[in-house]
Amino acid sequence: MDFDLSEEQELLQQTIRQFAENECPPTRVRELFDADEDLDRELWNGLVEVGVGGLHLPEEYGGADLGLLDLALTAEVLGWSAMPGPFLGHSLAGLAISLAGSDEQKKNWLPKLATGDVLGTVAFRDADGGWLPGEWTATADGTLDGAKTAVPYGAQADLIVVGTAGGGLALVENGAGIEAKDMDGADRSRRLFNVNFSGAACDPLPEGMGAASAVVDAGLLLLAADAFGGASRLVEMCTEYAKTREQFGVTIGHFQALKHQLANMAIEVEPARGLFWFAAHAADHLPDDRERYAALAKAHITDLYLQVARDSVEAHGGIGFTWECDVQIWFKRAMFDRAFLGLPSLHRERNAQLSGW
Repeated sequence: MDFDLSEEQELLQQTIRQFAENECPPTRVRELFDADEDLDRELWNGLVEVGVGGLHLPEEYGGADLGLLDLALTAEVLGWSAMPGPFLGHSLAGLAISLAGSDEQKKNWLPKLATGDVLGTVAFRDADGGWLPGEWTATADGTLDGAKTAVPYGAQADLIVVGTAGGGLALVENGAGIEAKDMDGADRSRRLFNVNFSGAACDPLPEGMGAASAVVDAGLLLLAADAFGGASRLVEMCTEYAKTREQFGVTIGHFQALKHQLANMAIEVEPARGLFWFAAHAADHLPDDRERYAALAKAHITDLYLQVARDSVEAHGGIGFTWECDVQIWFKRAMFDRAFLGLPSLHRERNAQLSGW
């Protein structure tokens, strides 16, 4: 039995990595990180042209009809490159409509999401806390009222999938009755907004209560994949730095303590690949195990990413603590992955409960 990726999946990753290397090298990431502009439309449109906008959407609506594993493999490469943009929220919005929308809603929105003509996002966490469907309190009865926090690109998105009271989902077109304020978070490669809904027109997704949990779990999976890609990149960056930085007349890679540190980072990161692969496989083929493995992957890999980021700062020495060192970009991305959709402690507890412990 072959447990490796298919040729098509390897080609998908190679294509996106080549795009990232050509269009968004670290110098460009730094420019966008420091820029006042919240969204680089040209960069996002380029990703959509590669096919990222509709990878997981049905073919009849212009998508590629691929699975969550393929979407996670894309997230891995975007995490590896620290690619700025709305991939996470846009992908989850499309998935929510695909799983829970009516035929009319699918026909109206999915083709536009696939082509990038419409930018989608999700608004899950209430202003007073609560990432999971059972904790949402926003009321949707023809109009939507409530406050959401940490909404990716909440000011720029054309369409917002909002988590509503009772664990439902509703579509809201950005416009009247919506006020978005920039949170100015640490990770400036993925901008977050506080969004207040006050009498905003909404269109509930008919199967929202049944699909909300699956959409959140998909988000956990994409964050885990992004974290794995970012952690892998940091190991590469530290290894290259150790080969070129000199002290006492030799490269620092000759020092035994640093060798051990880099080896420990590598052997912690690489096995995590199988964890997010299997979590994605479970999401596609093992529905009874989906929640448990999504929670486990999110908890373990995002925690690991932050630890690798800390180790990377140490491996770079004094310059690692400065703004001039690129490690800070991935460090802040690690902070986002760890916190968004709930801290590791939350999902370890969920995993324990789902496992019957």
